[in-house]
Amino acid sequence: MKPTMPIAEDQMTIPSKLPEILKQFTEDAIHTQPSDLLKWSYTYFDALNNGTKLPTPTCENGGNICKWAALSPEMLKELHKKVGGRLIITSSELTELWNELGLPLDLYTSIMVVGCLSEQIEWLKFLAMACSALGVTIARSLKIACEVLSEEKSGPHQIPFDTFKFLYNFLAAVDAEVSEAHVQQMLTYLEQQVVGSNGLIKVTDFTENPNVRLE
Repeated sequence: MKPTMPIAEDQMTIPSKLPEILKQFTEDAIHTQPSDLLKWSYTYFDALNNGTKLPTPTCENGGNICKWAALSPEMLKELHKKVGGRLIITSSELTELWNELGLPLDLYTSIMVVGCLSEQIEWLKFLAMACSALGVTIARSLKIACEVLSEEKSGPHQIPFDTFKFLYNFLAAVDAEVSEAHVQQMLTYLEQQVVGSNGLIKVTDFTENPNVRLE
């Protein structure tokens, strides 16, 4: 048998679909709560590979009524309305609002833990983490946050640049793989070269500008 040559680190590439697959796998595992995670994981990825039904909880009445509602930008916008402009909200208050929308309690707990949030919650930090659960990457998470926070009924989604700075700094700190120097370099460029006199930043300013790489 021919020995396998080791792969050098500089030859390794991360498959583009891997982050999204792992994100969906994690969410499905949280919702399913399997007693034997390893056995369930084998069944899960085997079904994914073969294109058969995943071993996840089924919905009632032909798929119309599920135990939990799925988190979405629309759900986050509704939650943002319920928070009512408060900068700080208690965990008990936010849990109640979360439950009113029928969102997964396990996901709420995960957001709190990963974001290192406590009883007195900075709403924008919680929102940033919830957007991260949907967006995976920092750029996509910020795009969702802009869509949720934007007050524009028509036209491009935009938010105050100061709000964008707060969200970007927080998400990058949680991610821990983006250097503070890189974050500040991007923020300086956006502030000096992109953001207009109205102090607002549009989604396209950081998603379609080739000079902006948030990761």
